[in-house]
Amino acid sequence: MRIDVVFAGLGGQGLMTMGQILATAAMKEGRLASYLPSYSPEVRGGWANCTVVISDRSIGSPTVGQPSTLVALESTALRKHAPTVAAGGLILVNASLATEPVGRDDVRVLSIPAAEMAAELGDERAANSIMLGAYVAATGAVKLASLAAAIREQLQTRPHLIDLNLTALDRGVARVDSEAPEVA
Repeated sequence: MRIDVVFAGLGGQGLMTMGQILATAAMKEGRLASYLPSYSPEVRGGWANCTVVISDRSIGSPTVGQPSTLVALESTALRKHAPTVAAGGLILVNASLATEPVGRDDVRVLSIPAAEMAAELGDERAANSIMLGAYVAATGAVKLASLAAAIREQLQTRPHLIDLNLTALDRGVARVDSEAPEVA
């Protein structure tokens, strides 16, 4: 089995952390994973994306021409990367920051108001964990327990953020599992 995803948005939105957490979760399950970050030179606010590939066999290249899934955290990322998603793929959109239509009828689209949901938790920075939970709920890429363990590991130097991000993860899962997000 091979799974690939591109997380895209702006620097400072936690995209690289999302990719690292997902790759770590896959490795905790005994699978191979590659993580390929790409970003502009700005520290915050410039474009950023990362690609994660998970496989049971060797991964020949960490690059993906037509990803099966895109997680877009804002409008620019959605416009840039949505056309690259393979037909039949999945696009998860942070509907709080990307309100325009995806413009594709050959992919499944899930709109998650992640920034609004994170604000309800008291910290808009948790939007990335909400989107990561939604991604895993929609794809089954890794087990939630592995993802939670990876979050604990990734944030061990910032323990005050662990509970917030685990709660945000659960909110993203619940949004996909119980509310049937808008499909465009």
